[in-house]
Amino acid sequence: MSAAAAEGPYAGEHRPLTLLEQADQLMKQLPGHRVEILGGVLTVTPPPDPAHAKGLSRLRRPFVAAGLDGGETEVLEGLGLWLPDGPENFAVPDLCVVDADIEDHIIQYECCDPAAFRMVLEITSGNYTNDLRTKVTAYGSARVPVYVIVDRKHERLHVLTEPMEDGYAVHRIHVAGEKVTLPESIGAGVTLDVAQTLDDARRRTPQRP
Repeated sequence: MSAAAAEGPYAGEHRPLTLLEQADQLMKQLPGHRVEILGGVLTVTPPPDPAHAKGLSRLRRPFVAAGLDGGETEVLEGLGLWLPDGPENFAVPDLCVVDADIEDHIIQYECCDPAAFRMVLEITSGNYTNDLRTKVTAYGSARVPVYVIVDRKHERLHVLTEPMEDGYAVHRIHVAGEKVTLPESIGAGVTLDVAQTLDDARRRTPQRP
């Protein structure tokens, strides 16, 4: 992603950087970090820990097996989603299912129209409140049909559906021992084993020699 260069009438003058320009600077200064603007607040998430990366890699498999990665949809990681709740807001979900013509839906800053997203998924990191609160409002107001959260902090899987202005009308919480079938509106039936999903993303305590 790259914002427009600070040139033109402002050349040689001092002016505050826009949030997008600040985000662009941070991306260059902090490679590997995830930079987002949520509710007008610039947010930076450190690179994923190994368990987060492994959990995401394995979570992708059932979506691919269901035939969602190719044809009418694509399964993508790290794709920017332009948010309608502010002039410069955008999010970068861990995983998403989008319409196959997603490249025709770029709005700004290489971020895409939320109307082309069928599902977004997040695996919580250290700033887990963003996934459990801030992004619930953001994705709901963007009318993303399905939001899935792998909550490593509380050992739960959240499935949110029926988006509305300030979140989702339906928020179901699942625990180990359950299997969850996601709405077929994402393009196909995908069933997640909650215990396996949580275990794949769980941080291990290093064993001391």
